[in-house]
Amino acid sequence: MPKRGYHHGDLRRALVDATLRLIEQKGPTGFTVSEAARDAGVTPAAVYRHFQGREDLIAEAARQGYVRFANILEQAYNDGQPTALAAFEATGRAYLEFARDCPGHYIAMFESGISINRNSDLAHAAQRAMGVLERAAEALSQHIPPHKRPPAAMFSAHIWALSHGVVELFARGSPGTKSPYPPEDLLESGIGIYLRGLGLIPPDE
Repeated sequence: MPKRGYHHGDLRRALVDATLRLIEQKGPTGFTVSEAARDAGVTPAAVYRHFQGREDLIAEAARQGYVRFANILEQAYNDGQPTALAAFEATGRAYLEFARDCPGHYIAMFESGISINRNSDLAHAAQRAMGVLERAAEALSQHIPPHKRPPAAMFSAHIWALSHGVVELFARGSPGTKSPYPPEDLLESGIGIYLRGLGLIPPDE
């Protein structure tokens, strides 16, 4: 394959794009640095000018994924205003949309085994995404009496776990887990049950 002429940033981007394609095709442990280099049209030596190895490539894919994820969550949260409930529910739906639209990033973030603390940039991007859900939970929890109010971090973690479970079991084509209901309906009803339990939605709605 002829080698392409890349500027510094272009080569990094080409290598991460190649990594994302390979993650989607083969999983995070199913490809080598040489394959990523070949897919990007460069020599393996070129990879090591920018990344220490495959895990660094995946970590950068995860960082970019968290940045994109945070942007999508923030947009959903803002579009759901002015009510705290609508904004909160919108962030849950955005989780499903991200997993469906960005599978390579999603796998790098959640299924690769790469710690979000691998480097400070990755940790910051992940915390920003988590912060959107916490902010949404904090705003909604103001409608709960203080003595019954769960910590915002716990509140958002419950919804994150619920959203992640729906994605993993029913929205990503896992064998043997076909649901008779669309993932969006499962998530909406699950969030509804949770919010009713906190007294945020009347029982008859």
